Amino acid sequence: MTTDLPQTIRLNPHDNVIIALKDLASGAAVSGLDVPLVEFVARGHKIASRPIAEGEKVIRYGQTIGVASHAIGAGAHVHVHNLGMGGHTEAQEFSTEVRPLPVPAEKRHFMGYHRADGSVGTRNYLGILTSVNCSGSVARFIAEAVEKQGWLDQFDNVDGVVPIVHGTGCGMSGNDEGYDTLFRTLQGYARNPNFAGILLLGLGCEVMQVPDLVGRGRMRADGNVRYMTIQHSGGTRKSIERGVEQLKEMAAEANRITRAPAGLEHLMIGLQCGGSDGYSGITANPALGAASDLLVSHGGTTILSETSEIYGAEHLLTRRAVTPEVGAKIVERIRWWEDYTARNGGEMDNNPSPGNKKGGLTTILEKSLGAVAKGGTAPLTQVYKFAELVTERGFVFMDSPGYDPCSVTGQIASGANLIAFTTGRGSVSGYKPTPCIKLATNSEMYGRMSEDMDINCGDIITDAVSLEDKGREIFELFLRVASGEETKSEELGFGGAEFVPWQMGAVM
Repeated sequence: MTTDLPQTIRLNPHDNVIIALKDLASGAAVSGLDVPLVEFVARGHKIASRPIAEGEKVIRYGQTIGVASHAIGAGAHVHVHNLGMGGHTEAQEFSTEVRPLPVPAEKRHFMGYHRADGSVGTRNYLGILTSVNCSGSVARFIAEAVEKQGWLDQFDNVDGVVPIVHGTGCGMSGNDEGYDTLFRTLQGYARNPNFAGILLLGLGCEVMQVPDLVGRGRMRADGNVRYMTIQHSGGTRKSIERGVEQLKEMAAEANRITRAPAGLEHLMIGLQCGGSDGYSGITANPALGAASDLLVSHGGTTILSETSEIYGAEHLLTRRAVTPEVGAKIVERIRWWEDYTARNGGEMDNNPSPGNKKGGLTTILEKSLGAVAKGGTAPLTQVYKFAELVTERGFVFMDSPGYDPCSVTGQIASGANLIAFTTGRGSVSGYKPTPCIKLATNSEMYGRMSEDMDINCGDIITDAVSLEDKGREIFELFLRVASGEETKSEELGFGGAEFVPWQMGAVM
């Protein structure tokens, strides 16, 4: 590790703040500052590099992150006590910065599970998909019975049985946006290429009816689907017995599928960030953006999401939209969110979270500018609704809340067979059936939580590793994990509690 770690960093020549790269004491002489530090500033937090007048814009990344709520002197800590969001009035430009990525000379592959619909899985799970919360316990009982009986061990190519349970499916309208969103989510999980087969389990009397999912949902091209309701099967014990027998049949079919070479056009990676800090937009997020560009240049697909966390940075995406119509979809989603939050008594600046603020982020504008960096520089080829099937290759956007488990749930339903998740505070989670790669933004947290983190991006600061090199490291891990290497969250057994459909509308 480099011993002469710089004290601060200026991210853009136009910025009027610099970022502390270590805890800095009051009165200290600081690089990039002509006066002594006015007060203690923690690592990842902002320092005014010159006087900033009340009402003046505060600039980071060369972009506005808010306005000074009070006059700020040079060398002062810039945070929630003197920085507010102000008006959000960025002018939109459409398709003005569309720059195709260079095509690599070398064609790369991974080893995956080829499905009947042409998609390729990175894992080979069997899923127990529930239509309603009322069937959730029985789904878990079935999975536990399979584990206790031990017969799954004879199927070397099957990764396990995953019960997909949730808190909705009834007490809701049967013909509104909330119903349609849940339907797409369940349908998408049933089709995700990381599942080799699906047992659909309902109670029987719920709003989200099993026959509708089976018929109108057209669940899987390979036909490896079974379905049942607890009421029709005769109750809990009989449902467990029947479910186990059906999974045995599906396991035999799934076991015949083995890994085979697949081009990177079959990789679809959900890009996520959670527990962000002041380093996120400097290290892990842009490094993931570099990896995203590499994958897209090889014909793969990456999905940026969390609409409420691109707020204030959407203009950076509309400029990269392949057509003005695609760019307009981003703006339409932003306007929908402004209306959605207003109707529900919320506000778009409800982020950053307390943990984000402790890590140095102040406004949603600042957080969004760092979050968008995960998307690299590739053209934006399409915009999708939550859990809508992704059909365009390249860099795309899927509408979702900023709540990480919900957003990832939508990405997996849209077809993601791998998740890449940056974190500065130390998020722990996993998302069966899709493996999740965790990227630490800073070396301190990585050292403290290395059992949960797959890659340390903090060495971009501590060891002067380039974003290009770190992006290549992440890209190579994509291919290894897609071919079967376990992530830290998989080793720890995560993935059984993180299925969180976006619940919209009245609960009745």
